[in-house]
Amino acid sequence: MSPNVVVSGNNPNRAYVTFLAGNGDYVKGVVGLAKGLRKAKSLYPLVVAVLPDVPCDHREILRSQGCIVREIESVYPPENQTQFAMAYYVINYSKLRIWEFVEYEKMIYLDGDIQVMDNIDHLFELEDGYFYAVMDCFCEKTWSNSPQYKIGYCQQCPEKTKWPVGMGSAPPRYFNAGMFVYQPCLSTYCRLLETLKVTPPASFAEQ
Repeated sequence: MSPNVVVSGNNPNRAYVTFLAGNGDYVKGVVGLAKGLRKAKSLYPLVVAVLPDVPCDHREILRSQGCIVREIESVYPPENQTQFAMAYYVINYSKLRIWEFVEYEKMIYLDGDIQVMDNIDHLFELEDGYFYAVMDCFCEKTWSNSPQYKIGYCQQCPEKTKWPVGMGSAPPRYFNAGMFVYQPCLSTYCRLLETLKVTPPASFAEQ
């Protein structure tokens, strides 16, 4: 834990949140996430935002692990925004619904396949009014069709390979949506949906 961050204790208006869709094995990952948070002695609950296609038995498994199950409706991108690195990424736009969870003042989103090895409750103490995330890595093969991957450009270590002048401005910073700290807000949610309508598609959907 950072020496500059003080955890203020249990706050019922804070929670972790993850996303689950379908009837596949992804529920096992969410169970692992819940167990990891519990083992790390987190003070805060795990909210699971589920699409309507998550079966009842999977929901009961999650509740048995102490999760708070919240059903959400799907969010779809404009019809022309369908060129993704993986076809199933399209369902991830529904993650935007978690900005509607305004009964919580601050939440930490974690993908269902993340393993928590230590207590990270101190991240709730980050200053309000900001969105916190981690820069993505362009070196993974799923980026193979991108100019970043082809020239070996890494936003985490931009000094290793300079962005070619002939290719224009370097890409803006790009974060990984697998973990972030945010504050739910209905007006932000509405702006996200409006932005979705006019933003060119990216290979990784909601990111």
